[in-house]
Amino acid sequence: MTEINRFKLEWECRRGMRELDKMIMPFYKNHFDDLNETQQQAFVEMLGYTDPELFRWVMLQVPAPTPEISELIELMRAKIER
Repeated sequence: MTEINRFKLEWECRRGMRELDKMIMPFYKNHFDDLNETQQQAFVEMLGYTDPELFRWVMLQVPAPTPEISELIELMRAKIER
């Protein structure tokens, strides 16, 4: 597995949009360690995109660029909505 810098990752979870902050950071803190390697890599990749892009994906306005990120967003939405 590729080494993940947890400090950097947590910092990147902090977003400029409150809606994203309320979804991404809690998901990271509560569920990231339970993800498999592919899902963790998709999460890291997802954080490299801009807030407007992430927001459109999370709100299901447009599809995410990869199937892995799409599946991750579905999982995030399911975990946060509970």
